[in-house]
Amino acid sequence: MRYPSRVAKPNRQIAPVSGVLRPSGGRRVLLAAEPGDARQGLALQLAAIGLQVTVAGTAAEALRAAAERPDFILCDWQVGDLTAADLCRACRAGWAEDQFAYFIVIIPPTAGKRVEAALGAGADDFLMSPVVPIELAARLAAGERFLTMAGRLSEGRREMAETLARLQAIQAETEADLSAARRLQQGLLGARNARFGEVEVSLLLRPAGHVGGDLVGFFPINARRVALYAIDVSGNGVAAALLTARLAAYLSGIAGENIALRLDENDLYDARRPAEVAQIFNRLMLEEMATEAYFTMVYVDLDVMSGKGQLVQAGHPHPLLQHADGSVEVLGLGGMPIGLISGASWEEVTFQLEPGGRLFVCSDGITEAENHVGAMLAENGLIAILRTNAFLGGSPFLESLCWSVAQFTQGKRTDDISAVLIERDRILPALS
Repeated sequence: MRYPSRVAKPNRQIAPVSGVLRPSGGRRVLLAAEPGDARQGLALQLAAIGLQVTVAGTAAEALRAAAERPDFILCDWQVGDLTAADLCRACRAGWAEDQFAYFIVIIPPTAGKRVEAALGAGADDFLMSPVVPIELAARLAAGERFLTMAGRLSEGRREMAETLARLQAIQAETEADLSAARRLQQGLLGARNARFGEVEVSLLLRPAGHVGGDLVGFFPINARRVALYAIDVSGNGVAAALLTARLAAYLSGIAGENIALRLDENDLYDARRPAEVAQIFNRLMLEEMATEAYFTMVYVDLDVMSGKGQLVQAGHPHPLLQHADGSVEVLGLGGMPIGLISGASWEEVTFQLEPGGRLFVCSDGITEAENHVGAMLAENGLIAILRTNAFLGGSPFLESLCWSVAQFTQGKRTDDISAVLIERDRILPALS
C-alpha cells in the first residue's frame, strides 16, 4: 500500500447520524488499522462525516502519519507490531506542548485490561469493536469539543505569550528610561563633598527604587556663608522625582534663579532668612505648582568662619548637633511640612557649630527604618550610631551609617535615604 493513502469521497451516500455534533470541516483523522473490510467501512464513515482520512496499515506508516499532527487518531488495539498504547505514548512524547490530537482506541470484545492500558498511555476515549456508527459519531463529537477547547486554550496561551513579550519589551524600555532618570537625579547633587574654609560638607542620596523623592544639596551664599538643605517629597517614584528636580532648580547655584538669594540695597546678592525660604516654597507649592504633593525640609544658613548658623525645620526629622566631646543635641522645632496650609509660618533656630563638632540632617528613610519586628530605628537609634561612629567623618561616616541601617533592617529598605553632614575642623594646639 502506498503511503499515505487518502480515502476518496464515496460514490454512495452514508447518512450522518442526526442530532450529533459533527467535527469541523477540514479536520484530519488518522485511521490506523489492519487492511480489510472493517477498515474500509470505517474510512467511508469518517469521510461521509466530512473528515480528511489517512489510513495506515503498519506500525511505521502509523508513526509517520502521526508525525503530521492529525486532529483525530482512530487506532486498532494492534497495528503490526505496535499496540495502540505504544502508539499513543510515542505520539504524546513527540508532540509539542501546544499540539493536540483526540486519540480513540478500538478495543476488541475480549478487552481484558486493554482499556485501562490505553487510557493510562494517554488515550482520550475508546470504542468496542465492531464499531457502531452512532457511537463513533458520539466519540467524534466529544473529540470535537475537546479540540475546540484545546485550540482556544492554545490561542489564549499564544496571545498571552505575545502580550508578555510586549510587556517585557516595555519593561525593558522603562527600566532603561528609569536608569537614565536615576543618573540624572544623582546629577542634581553635583559634588557630594565640598570644603568651605574650616567646614566640610558631605552628601548622601540613595533612592529605594530607580528614582526617589529625596533631595540634598548646598550652595555658597558669599565668601563666608553657605546654605545647605535636605528635602523629602511626599510619595515616591517618578512623580516625586519630577518634583525634586523642580525644587532643585529653585535652589540652584545660579544667583538669578535661586529663590533663597535676593539683591540687597547695594545690588549684591544676599541670602533670605531660612523661615522666609520656607514661606516662599509654601506659596509656590500652593499657588504655582498646583500639585497635591507636599514636602518636608531642613534649610540651614551657616557662617563657616564663626560656626554660627540658623535653620528652619519643616516636618523633617530633627537635625542632630554632635559636639566635640561626643554629646548630641537635638535641634529644631518640628514645624509643619511645606505645601499643606496657605499662609503658614515657621520659626528659626540658632545654633553654634563649635570646632570639632558636626551637624547631621537626614530623611525619615533612616529614622523610620524598621527591623524584623517592626520597631523603628528612631532618633535614639540614630544618636547611638552617631556616637559609635564619632571617630569617622565625611563619606566614610555616611557609608558606615548606611551599613548600620542595613544591619538594623536586615537589608530591607522601602524608603529613600538621604543625609547632609556638616563638620567643622578641630582647633589643633599651637606648637611650642
